[in-house]
Amino acid sequence: MNPLLQDFNTAPFSKISTKDYKPAILKAIEIAKQEINEIVNNSETPSFKNTTVALDFSGEKLNRITSIFFNLNSAETNDKIQKIAQEISPWLSEFRNDITLNEELFNRVKAVFNNRENLKLSPEQEMLLEKQYKSFARNGANLNEENKKELRDIDAKLSKLSLKFGENVLAETNAFEMHLTKPEDVAGLPESVKEAAKEVAKSKNKDGYIFTLDYPSYIPFLTYADNRDLRKKMAIAAGKKGFQENEFNNEKIVLEIVNLRHKRANLLGYKTHAHFVLEERMAETPEKVIEFSNNLLEKAKPAALKEFENLEKYAKKLDGIDKLQKWDGAYYSEKLKKELFDLDQELLKPYFKLENVINGVFEIANRLFDLNFEEINSIDKYHEDVKTYNVTDNEDNFIAVFYADFHPRKGKRNGAWMTSYKSQQIKNGINDRPHVSIVCNFTKPTETKPSLLTFNEVTTLFHEFGHALHGMLANTTYNSLSGTSVSWDFVELPSQVLENWCYEKEALELFARHYETDEVIPMKYVEKIKESASFHEGMQTLRQLSFGLLDMKWHSENPSEINSVKEFENDAFSNTKLYPDVKENAMSTAFSHIFQGGYSSGYYSYKWAEVLDADAFEYFLEEGIFNKVVATKFKDNVLSKGGTEKPMKLYKRFRGKEPKPDALLKRAGLLNSER
Repeated sequence: MNPLLQDFNTAPFSKISTKDYKPAILKAIEIAKQEINEIVNNSETPSFKNTTVALDFSGEKLNRITSIFFNLNSAETNDKIQKIAQEISPWLSEFRNDITLNEELFNRVKAVFNNRENLKLSPEQEMLLEKQYKSFARNGANLNEENKKELRDIDAKLSKLSLKFGENVLAETNAFEMHLTKPEDVAGLPESVKEAAKEVAKSKNKDGYIFTLDYPSYIPFLTYADNRDLRKKMAIAAGKKGFQENEFNNEKIVLEIVNLRHKRANLLGYKTHAHFVLEERMAETPEKVIEFSNNLLEKAKPAALKEFENLEKYAKKLDGIDKLQKWDGAYYSEKLKKELFDLDQELLKPYFKLENVINGVFEIANRLFDLNFEEINSIDKYHEDVKTYNVTDNEDNFIAVFYADFHPRKGKRNGAWMTSYKSQQIKNGINDRPHVSIVCNFTKPTETKPSLLTFNEVTTLFHEFGHALHGMLANTTYNSLSGTSVSWDFVELPSQVLENWCYEKEALELFARHYETDEVIPMKYVEKIKESASFHEGMQTLRQLSFGLLDMKWHSENPSEINSVKEFENDAFSNTKLYPDVKENAMSTAFSHIFQGGYSSGYYSYKWAEVLDADAFEYFLEEGIFNKVVATKFKDNVLSKGGTEKPMKLYKRFRGKEPKPDALLKRAGLLNSER
């Protein structure tokens, strides 16, 4: 019996074998097609219930099976899973097209949509109907047969290309290791980093130290290693991912993807891919995004140039370096930060034991939103590292299942993300609760020390947990509007707003305790964390804006004349560049957010959401960071509402007004008065 085709509550990971996926997905596609046929062949007049709602609830089994499969393809993949992903992705893209290009189905959806004025729908029902109608109209339902066929071909190619892109990046990440044996080669590195590198070497039966491109290895090396040549070697290796003359080169794939996206947008009547994407976002148009980015750039650039100039002077004074390179930035920034604020990341780490930080974020969720987390071992896991929790409210009502996967390993892509195994919905009067997961790549425990997080890793955990809260507290009727199913430039608000608690004394006291002495983090450190929060914010803002503007340049212009990824990038970066170019490196060939993830024409949304989060947190600061009234307003109007109404409407209901960028500029120290 195929475990994926049985009824299950939580994912039956231990029972699934690789050979189960393809037959299960084929069968689930067949079941979903039957559900669609039932809607199409219904002899009754199209209604909200027999068409709109029926369509939203269709494909449930397929969604659950594919969420298991693709989540594992990111967090616990191998050659077999990657091969299956290449086979099934075109099937799924074909199936999606079978729905959106089904004329009879669209006619029913359109009939309900055209009659919406007479239906007395709630705002959520109106949103479902509008979203459904638009997903047909925006994805080819109005095309003629020839163009529909062309659209299918494009979508099948795109699904395979983005998978291949991600596989290549992972292969390049796994292929590199730097084996060091001399003590002078690891000079400057904290003991904990050396110990972790020693354990990697030991696991490969080698002496000395091994450093990799996994973040917990790569970032400390660039931040602390005194040997400039080795920092250079690491930085160039990271920047070469997908940009080397080998089988994992992504240059052609990038050009194919952007051209296919542009062609697809044109086919659907849009000027560019960005015009297509942004029509359904808060920002609405590429022009608005570019204007928003350039306005911030105008504020950040003078600060960034000044910060860079000071950093360059500092590096020259310290080590006689004439020209600061990319592999020098983190190293000298850390030294300067330590000098200015007397703050050493390594001094902070003992106060951020992973288990304590997890308990801290749970406690904050309890104080704000009445949530309780109980670790349980009765839920099946896909890897022994994964932790599983039962989430309830203060009345002991079941809220969600929560999975957390914290450490890097070979089959796991870099970075951190939130995902879900089951969406929340209300069906047949039952509120079906969600199963939510966060996946990170944090410093592993060693033989002598538990997992001690850098402050940056602490904010990452809070960020992903903010997304998880958006999923866990979802309380909508329809799964396609539930949880994080919101405009892409609104989805980062819950995650980014939660990061703010990491800087507050009242919150830090809950979890920042020394792992050996249990001493609460000294207040002088808390003050320094706050003081240093806007350190090099001009440079950080410039960096984020440069990625967003590169994304917009790829997707808001006709890419057909682009021959060189590298030249195109250099042009896109011309206004945001601080460091000299490294000819062996390219950004786009490993820019997984936009070429593998869902952020194409959407990378700007991190900065967009920062404006929202700074404005939202200002409200908490005014009333108290654990103020129940403000927290409940945030839960009721943002976290639980998903995509049931327009984001600005939800935000204004929480905040009482539209957001202004002033709070962000103030927090970042980028208002002229603060310079």
